[in-house]
Amino acid sequence: MTMKLDSWLLEILACPNCGGELRADDAAAELVCTGSCGYAYPVRDDIPVLLVDEARAPAS
Repeated sequence: MTMKLDSWLLEILACPNCGGELRADDAAAELVCTGSCGYAYPVRDDIPVLLVDEARAPAS
């Protein structure tokens, strides 16, 4: 299922952990940080959950 996030929203959102840019991963329903931390934040009902405690850390 494709997430319904406006492109302007992705342009202004930033990773709350490191401030990096976020990219949408439709297959996983996540916003993934392209910055230094690489955290993946869930998107539930087309609403990004940008809480570090809810983020998935990248696989080492």
